[in-house]
Amino acid sequence: MQFFICPDKFSCNQVSVKRLNSGKGNLMQLADLAYPTMVYFHLFLFVLWLGGDVGVFLAGQSFRKRTVYSLDQRIALLKLLVLIDMTPRTAWALMVPVSLSVVKLGGYWDVPAALMVGAWIAGLAWLWLVWDAHNHDMTPRAARNRKIEFWLKGVITVGYLWLGIQSLATGAPLAPTWLASKALLFGLIFVAAIMIDVAFKPVGPQLGKLLAEGSSDETEIPLRRTMDRTRIWVMLVYALLIATSFLGSVKPF
Repeated sequence: MQFFICPDKFSCNQVSVKRLNSGKGNLMQLADLAYPTMVYFHLFLFVLWLGGDVGVFLAGQSFRKRTVYSLDQRIALLKLLVLIDMTPRTAWALMVPVSLSVVKLGGYWDVPAALMVGAWIAGLAWLWLVWDAHNHDMTPRAARNRKIEFWLKGVITVGYLWLGIQSLATGAPLAPTWLASKALLFGLIFVAAIMIDVAFKPVGPQLGKLLAEGSSDETEIPLRRTMDRTRIWVMLVYALLIATSFLGSVKPF
Protein backbone atom coordinates (compact mmCIF):
# COMPACT_ATOMS: atom_id res chain seq x y z
CA MET A 1 0.00 0.00 0.00
CA GLN A 2 1.37 3.43 -0.91
CA PHE A 3 0.67 6.93 0.37
CA PHE A 4 2.43 10.28 0.36
CA ILE A 5 4.05 12.53 2.96
CA CYS A 6 4.35 16.14 1.82
CA PRO A 7 6.96 18.13 3.76
CA ASP A 8 5.89 21.23 1.85
CA LYS A 9 3.47 22.28 -0.85
CA PHE A 10 6.00 21.71 -3.62
CA SER A 11 7.13 18.16 -3.06
CA CYS A 12 5.80 14.86 -1.78
CA ASN A 13 7.66 11.70 -0.92
CA GLN A 14 6.05 8.34 -1.58
CA VAL A 15 6.36 5.97 1.32
CA SER A 16 5.08 2.48 1.90
CA VAL A 17 2.86 1.04 4.55
CA LYS A 18 3.81 -2.28 6.06
CA ARG A 19 0.96 -4.70 6.78
CA LEU A 20 1.57 -6.57 9.99
CA ASN A 21 0.99 -10.31 10.01
CA SER A 22 -1.00 -9.96 13.20
CA GLY A 23 -3.93 -8.63 11.16
CA LYS A 24 -4.27 -5.49 13.29
CA GLY A 25 -4.22 -3.25 10.23
CA ASN A 26 -1.73 -1.10 8.40
CA LEU A 27 0.96 0.74 10.29
CA MET A 28 3.67 3.05 9.03
CA GLN A 29 7.17 1.66 9.17
CA LEU A 30 9.28 3.12 11.96
CA ALA A 31 11.56 4.91 9.49
CA ASP A 32 8.56 6.61 7.89
CA LEU A 33 7.53 8.00 11.28
CA ALA A 34 10.88 9.68 11.96
CA TYR A 35 10.33 12.87 9.96
CA PRO A 36 6.73 13.69 11.03
CA THR A 37 7.59 12.83 14.62
CA MET A 38 10.55 15.20 14.59
CA VAL A 39 8.41 17.92 13.00
CA TYR A 40 5.87 17.45 15.81
CA PHE A 41 8.64 17.69 18.41
CA HIS A 42 9.90 20.84 16.69
CA LEU A 43 6.43 22.43 16.90
CA PHE A 44 6.02 21.26 20.49
CA LEU A 45 9.25 23.01 21.50
CA PHE A 46 8.07 26.17 19.75
CA VAL A 47 4.84 26.11 21.78
CA LEU A 48 6.76 25.60 25.02
CA TRP A 49 9.21 28.38 24.12
CA LEU A 50 6.70 31.06 23.17
CA GLY A 51 4.10 30.02 25.74
CA GLY A 52 6.67 29.95 28.53
CA ASP A 53 8.01 33.34 27.49
CA VAL A 54 4.49 34.80 27.66
CA GLY A 55 4.20 33.48 31.21
CA VAL A 56 7.53 35.09 32.09
CA PHE A 57 6.37 38.37 30.57
CA LEU A 58 3.09 38.40 32.51
CA ALA A 59 4.82 37.58 35.81
CA GLY A 60 7.31 40.36 35.11
CA GLN A 61 4.51 42.82 34.42
CA SER A 62 2.90 41.96 37.75
CA PHE A 63 6.21 42.36 39.59
CA ARG A 64 6.42 45.94 38.32
CA LYS A 65 3.15 46.93 40.07
CA ARG A 66 4.57 48.18 43.35
CA THR A 67 1.30 49.95 44.25
CA VAL A 68 -0.78 46.79 43.77
CA TYR A 69 1.33 44.07 45.37
CA SER A 70 3.36 44.01 48.56
CA LEU A 71 7.10 43.47 48.32
CA ASP A 72 6.74 39.90 49.60
CA GLN A 73 4.13 39.17 46.93
CA ARG A 74 6.33 40.67 44.23
CA ILE A 75 9.30 38.55 45.33
CA ALA A 76 7.08 35.46 45.15
CA LEU A 77 6.12 36.49 41.61
CA LEU A 78 9.78 36.91 40.74
CA LYS A 79 10.57 33.40 42.01
CA LEU A 80 7.69 32.07 39.90
CA LEU A 81 9.06 33.99 36.90
CA VAL A 82 12.45 32.31 37.26
CA LEU A 83 10.84 28.88 37.44
CA ILE A 84 8.61 29.49 34.41
CA ASP A 85 11.63 30.77 32.50
CA MET A 86 13.16 27.31 32.67
CA THR A 87 10.58 26.13 30.12
CA PRO A 88 11.68 28.40 27.25
CA ARG A 89 15.32 27.89 28.20
CA THR A 90 14.85 24.13 27.95
CA ALA A 91 13.08 24.46 24.60
CA TRP A 92 15.79 26.78 23.29
CA ALA A 93 18.56 24.30 24.03
CA LEU A 94 16.73 21.36 22.46
CA MET A 95 15.63 23.36 19.42
CA VAL A 96 19.19 23.32 18.06
CA PRO A 97 19.59 19.56 17.47
CA VAL A 98 15.89 19.12 16.69
CA SER A 99 15.91 21.78 13.97
CA LEU A 100 18.91 20.20 12.26
CA SER A 101 17.27 16.77 12.54
CA VAL A 102 14.15 18.09 10.81
CA VAL A 103 16.28 19.55 8.02
CA LYS A 104 18.11 16.25 7.51
CA LEU A 105 15.11 13.93 7.75
CA GLY A 106 13.11 16.21 5.48
CA GLY A 107 15.75 15.97 2.78
CA TYR A 108 16.49 19.68 2.75
CA TRP A 109 20.18 19.21 3.54
CA ASP A 110 22.27 16.12 4.05
CA VAL A 111 23.68 17.37 7.33
CA PRO A 112 27.17 15.88 7.93
CA ALA A 113 27.10 13.14 10.53
CA ALA A 114 29.74 14.87 12.64
CA LEU A 115 27.70 18.07 12.71
CA MET A 116 24.54 16.22 13.65
CA VAL A 117 26.23 14.34 16.48
CA GLY A 118 27.89 17.57 17.63
CA ALA A 119 24.54 19.37 17.61
CA TRP A 120 22.95 16.77 19.85
CA ILE A 121 25.92 16.75 22.22
CA ALA A 122 25.91 20.56 22.36
CA GLY A 123 22.15 20.73 22.88
CA LEU A 124 22.14 18.18 25.70
CA ALA A 125 25.21 19.74 27.32
CA TRP A 126 23.55 23.14 27.12
CA LEU A 127 20.41 21.71 28.71
CA TRP A 128 22.46 20.25 31.57
CA LEU A 129 24.24 23.58 32.11
CA VAL A 130 20.92 25.44 32.29
CA TRP A 131 19.35 23.12 34.84
CA ASP A 132 22.50 22.61 36.90
CA ALA A 133 22.94 26.38 37.18
CA HIS A 134 19.30 26.69 38.23
CA ASN A 135 19.65 23.98 40.88
CA HIS A 136 22.84 25.56 42.27
CA ASP A 137 21.84 29.20 41.90
CA MET A 138 23.93 31.87 43.61
CA THR A 139 27.00 29.62 43.79
CA PRO A 140 30.35 29.64 41.96
CA ARG A 141 29.22 26.47 40.20
CA ALA A 142 26.21 28.26 38.72
CA ALA A 143 28.37 31.20 37.67
CA ARG A 144 30.79 28.82 35.93
CA ASN A 145 27.96 27.03 34.14
CA ARG A 146 26.42 30.26 32.91
CA LYS A 147 29.76 31.45 31.60
CA ILE A 148 30.23 28.22 29.64
CA GLU A 149 26.64 28.46 28.41
CA PHE A 150 27.23 32.03 27.22
CA TRP A 151 30.18 31.03 25.05
CA LEU A 152 28.38 27.94 23.75
CA LYS A 153 25.43 30.08 22.69
CA GLY A 154 27.83 32.49 21.03
CA VAL A 155 29.37 29.75 18.89
CA ILE A 156 25.93 28.41 17.89
CA THR A 157 24.75 31.93 17.08
CA VAL A 158 27.60 32.40 14.63
CA GLY A 159 26.82 29.01 13.11
CA TYR A 160 23.17 29.80 12.41
CA LEU A 161 23.92 33.28 11.12
CA TRP A 162 26.51 31.83 8.75
CA LEU A 163 24.13 29.09 7.63
CA GLY A 164 21.39 31.58 6.82
CA ILE A 165 23.57 34.17 5.11
CA GLN A 166 25.58 31.59 3.14
CA SER A 167 22.44 29.83 1.95
CA LEU A 168 20.71 33.05 0.93
CA ALA A 169 23.79 34.19 -0.97
CA THR A 170 24.64 30.92 -2.75
CA GLY A 171 21.61 28.66 -2.47
CA ALA A 172 23.57 26.10 -0.43
CA PRO A 173 23.53 24.23 1.83
CA LEU A 174 19.87 25.24 2.31
CA ALA A 175 18.30 25.66 -1.13
CA PRO A 176 14.75 26.84 -0.23
CA THR A 177 14.76 30.58 0.39
CA TRP A 178 12.23 30.27 3.19
CA LEU A 179 14.43 27.76 5.00
CA ALA A 180 17.58 29.85 4.57
CA SER A 181 15.67 32.88 5.88
CA LYS A 182 14.43 30.82 8.81
CA ALA A 183 18.00 29.84 9.71
CA LEU A 184 19.05 33.49 9.61
CA LEU A 185 16.13 34.54 11.81
CA PHE A 186 16.94 31.75 14.25
CA GLY A 187 20.45 33.15 14.53
CA LEU A 188 18.97 36.59 15.23
CA ILE A 189 16.77 35.03 17.93
CA PHE A 190 19.99 33.85 19.57
CA VAL A 191 21.38 37.38 19.44
CA ALA A 192 18.24 38.90 20.98
CA ALA A 193 17.93 36.18 23.64
CA ILE A 194 21.57 36.60 24.63
CA MET A 195 20.96 40.34 24.94
CA ILE A 196 18.06 39.62 27.31
CA ASP A 197 20.52 38.01 29.72
CA VAL A 198 23.03 40.82 29.24
CA ALA A 199 20.42 43.53 29.82
CA PHE A 200 18.95 41.69 32.81
CA LYS A 201 22.31 41.20 34.56
CA PRO A 202 22.09 44.37 36.76
CA VAL A 203 18.83 43.09 38.25
CA GLY A 204 20.70 40.92 40.78
CA PRO A 205 22.46 43.74 42.65
CA GLN A 206 19.47 46.04 42.24
CA LEU A 207 17.13 43.44 43.67
CA GLY A 208 19.52 42.84 46.55
CA LYS A 209 19.42 46.56 47.33
CA LEU A 210 15.62 46.52 47.17
CA LEU A 211 15.47 43.66 49.68
CA ALA A 212 18.01 45.27 51.98
CA GLU A 213 16.62 48.82 51.95
CA GLY A 214 12.96 48.28 51.16
CA SER A 215 10.75 49.73 48.46
CA SER A 216 11.44 53.36 47.57
CA ASP A 217 12.05 55.45 44.48
CA GLU A 218 15.77 55.08 45.06
CA THR A 219 15.62 51.28 44.95
CA GLU A 220 12.67 50.82 42.56
CA ILE A 221 13.39 53.24 39.71
CA PRO A 222 16.82 51.79 38.68
CA LEU A 223 15.32 48.29 38.81
CA ARG A 224 12.36 49.41 36.69
CA ARG A 225 14.67 50.97 34.11
CA THR A 226 16.68 47.75 33.82
CA MET A 227 13.51 45.75 33.30
CA ASP A 228 12.26 48.24 30.71
CA ARG A 229 15.50 47.90 28.73
CA THR A 230 15.25 44.13 28.93
CA ARG A 231 11.67 44.20 27.58
CA ILE A 232 12.91 45.62 24.27
CA TRP A 233 14.89 42.44 23.59
CA VAL A 234 12.05 40.28 24.88
CA MET A 235 9.61 41.80 22.39
CA LEU A 236 12.16 41.32 19.63
CA VAL A 237 12.43 37.61 20.48
CA TYR A 238 8.64 37.32 20.29
CA ALA A 239 8.55 39.00 16.87
CA LEU A 240 11.36 36.81 15.52
CA LEU A 241 9.77 33.62 16.86
CA ILE A 242 6.48 34.48 15.18
CA ALA A 243 8.24 35.34 11.91
CA THR A 244 10.25 32.11 12.04
CA SER A 245 7.19 29.96 12.66
CA PHE A 246 5.37 31.73 9.82
CA LEU A 247 8.16 30.90 7.39
CA GLY A 248 8.23 27.27 8.47
CA SER A 249 4.47 26.86 8.20
CA VAL A 250 3.55 28.93 5.13
CA LYS A 251 6.83 28.66 3.14
CA PRO A 252 6.00 31.82 1.16
CA PHE A 253 9.09 31.74 -1.04
